[in-house]
Amino acid sequence: MPNRDYHDHRLNYQMGELSDDFLNHNPYALFQEWMDEAFENKVAEPTAMTLATVDATQQPHARVVLLKAFDRDGFVFYTHYESAKGRELITSKRAAINFFWPQLERQIRIEGLVEKIKPEDSDRYFHSRPLDSQLSAYISRQSQTVENRQVLEQRLEKAKAEFAGKTVPRPQTWGGYRLVAKRFEFWQGRPNRLHDRLQFSIHPTDPQAWSSVRLSP
Repeated sequence: MPNRDYHDHRLNYQMGELSDDFLNHNPYALFQEWMDEAFENKVAEPTAMTLATVDATQQPHARVVLLKAFDRDGFVFYTHYESAKGRELITSKRAAINFFWPQLERQIRIEGLVEKIKPEDSDRYFHSRPLDSQLSAYISRQSQTVENRQVLEQRLEKAKAEFAGKTVPRPQTWGGYRLVAKRFEFWQGRPNRLHDRLQFSIHPTDPQAWSSVRLSP
């Protein structure tokens, strides 16, 4: 492998700022505002987020998943319960998600506790998906080894024939999780690496309130 040096690869961020006035915002309202701006600016995959979990040996794992809903109760995404991340979420009940929108020079970090959503809510979302996506979830044993690509394609063709004209049942091993936020950090890139970082945490004596601080970059 060639020896590559990336020391001089950097951008000078200068698109926006986070004034101290933002410390008075509700973090969910600020998240909605930033997400709306990501859509308005046609950010590629604005709902893509890095989901970080920890396994039983305390080894961290991270991967990109899609946010499918959010409100004051938390942030919802879907996966296989018996996948690697599904098992880790069930075991630790803690996770972190991160949104990065380089076009806006922004990122949002969110940490909290994880819970499964109601089965009927998982059913409703599963059957709103395109048929081929339903079938892919039905035939996949996510995170398990598979001999080759052909095996997956054969399983999919078999499922297409089996459920032709029928409703595909949601696998009981597939469904939604909700991350209940305990901490937010909003990051806005600024010139000379003097970035803006505002942190919102659940108030220690009032679980309905948030405390906010500015962090050093």
